[in-house]
Amino acid sequence: MATDDIQKRLHELREEIRRHDFLYYVKDRPEISDGAYDSLFRELSRLEQDHPDLITADSPTQRVGGAPLSELVKVRHEQPMLSLDSIVERADILAFDQRMKRELQAESVGYTAEPKFDGLSVELVYEQGAFTRGATRGDGTTGEDVTVNLRTIRSLPLQLAGKSGAPDRLVVRGEVYMRLADFQSLNRRMTERGEEAFANPRNAAAGSLRQLDSTITASRPLAVTCYEIMGQSGPPIRTHWDELDTLAQWGLPAPQLRRRCGSIDEVIAYHQETEAARDALPYEIDGIVVKVDERNSQERLGFKSRSPRWAVALKFTPRKEITVVEDIAVSVGRTGTLTPLALLRPVEVGGVTISRATLHNADEVARKDVRVGDTVKVERAGDVIPAIAERVPVPGEQRSEPFRMPDHCPICASAVAREGAYYYCTGQSVCGAQIKGAIEHFASKAALDIDGVGRKTVAQLVDQGLVRSLADLFVLTKPQLLSLDGFADRSSTLLLEAIERSKTVALDRFLMGLGIRQVGQHIARVLAKEFGSLDGVMEADAARFQQVLEIGPEISASLASYFSEPHNRAVIRDLRDRGLVIIEVRNDQTHASQTGLAGKTFVFTGGLRDFTREDAQRAVEDRGARVASSVSKKTAYVVAGEDPGSKLDQAKKLGVTVLNEREFAELLKGQA
Repeated sequence: MATDDIQKRLHELREEIRRHDFLYYVKDRPEISDGAYDSLFRELSRLEQDHPDLITADSPTQRVGGAPLSELVKVRHEQPMLSLDSIVERADILAFDQRMKRELQAESVGYTAEPKFDGLSVELVYEQGAFTRGATRGDGTTGEDVTVNLRTIRSLPLQLAGKSGAPDRLVVRGEVYMRLADFQSLNRRMTERGEEAFANPRNAAAGSLRQLDSTITASRPLAVTCYEIMGQSGPPIRTHWDELDTLAQWGLPAPQLRRRCGSIDEVIAYHQETEAARDALPYEIDGIVVKVDERNSQERLGFKSRSPRWAVALKFTPRKEITVVEDIAVSVGRTGTLTPLALLRPVEVGGVTISRATLHNADEVARKDVRVGDTVKVERAGDVIPAIAERVPVPGEQRSEPFRMPDHCPICASAVAREGAYYYCTGQSVCGAQIKGAIEHFASKAALDIDGVGRKTVAQLVDQGLVRSLADLFVLTKPQLLSLDGFADRSSTLLLEAIERSKTVALDRFLMGLGIRQVGQHIARVLAKEFGSLDGVMEADAARFQQVLEIGPEISASLASYFSEPHNRAVIRDLRDRGLVIIEVRNDQTHASQTGLAGKTFVFTGGLRDFTREDAQRAVEDRGARVASSVSKKTAYVVAGEDPGSKLDQAKKLGVTVLNEREFAELLKGQA
């Protein structure tokens, strides 16, 4: 194919794909199937790969995102991006109308009313019809340059309509948002992975647009609507209504539910109709925006310090407590426990926007008979965790099928098993959700105590393929860490030093760090004292475990199951191969029984300066003693630190020996 023919075909394909993007993402009226669209896109991609010198910046293939940025650069807006005064009451909108009439000395004022999208405000700049820059609102005067991220949004044209008569330079204000179905789909994926879901579509849109890595933004289903010309070359447009029409002619997505109103009564009617229809809309709106239509009138009215005088947001009454279950997702936790979560149409409860609520377990779902599509009442249990209080029956409703827990893990497709009221994934370390949780738990303070390995860092390490198992932590390099968001030379060095320090670890901490079901700090200490070495623990079977005081059938079965799994034994082998040294417990049961503290009971109260509570407890347990939470006649010692509580008074009342921290340290030294 000749070069001219190739260029012609590239032009045809780009124009055709842009037209279908506009029809699909803006007009919601697709003309071709997804397969036909994909075929056009593949042809364009193939031609551009064969002829990279012919790739243009506005090509539809250039929306996939680029290399991560180190920071978002500040940019000054063409003109201030002001906020709007908000009102709720009918009396307030009538007063606004009276003020407009008075200041314009007019008997009537015409308005344009449009939905108030609940998203993130942005400035969009076009030069010679091409999108050249985009920024967040920021403080109204200065925002952050998010051009690369905005280019990934399919509903935003990279090139204005070719024969639209668009000005040489155009500055537009718009709102980036997320459709409700896309928001719920994103939250479902995040919930299933055990990640923190977004509270509402606005937070999801804002968090997605402000990513340093534009490929993450490209993977998020963002949309944009444009509602104001902030600046343009050439003559201004006479009315706001014509302004919105013109934006649409230039190929920009303008609000489709807008209405031109000849009086404030028509505005109020539009507000009532829109509020009644809001639950049926595919996106979240929290009110309408009312603007004086004539641009000349807008100029006469002018601005206040932070808002225009000629526009106001007429808000809806917030949804409270009663909402709809739009989906039921299953979250996979660190230990593989599957928890059903209701994904809700966002609702305000106690001043907080709620978009999901726990359903606890399958038995709870069945008891409350909650199904997708149900209307429910939501409460904040203990003012913290959102939960569904009850289903609210709706006359004439057609309910969906009852919810059932999945047979396979939604993350790794491993089989799901049941343990009492709970279901769990059997995939363990091959499950993506459990890998992140397992690494985070392994590095936690109670386990290997690797400072700097928190949720965000672990997520990046796993998502970028740098860590696929616990052992991979110990072969990380500085260049790998420098590739992560938020890591510089100093922070990378500190993390590598923390990892190196953690390579020598007490047996009980290591057992705790493995994340074995039902094995916490106390049981880990019991195992360490009983068996003395990791090999001793690994060689035991369920019957042997059950011989240990404080370990019953369920914990025994869990331990036996864990250590009989070849993959888990391979992980432990890899950890040792990569330099991990596990300190054996020298004070075995016989030695411990020979100390003067064997069988004694300690109680701690108040704060210790030279010991953490955990270290103090381990010190007495290693010497054959035990720690209790309350004082009784059987208590041998009460160790009182700073600001002791009522336990000290109880000890004095019962005649129990009270030690200060210095005396406690000397007692331990004498029993070493």
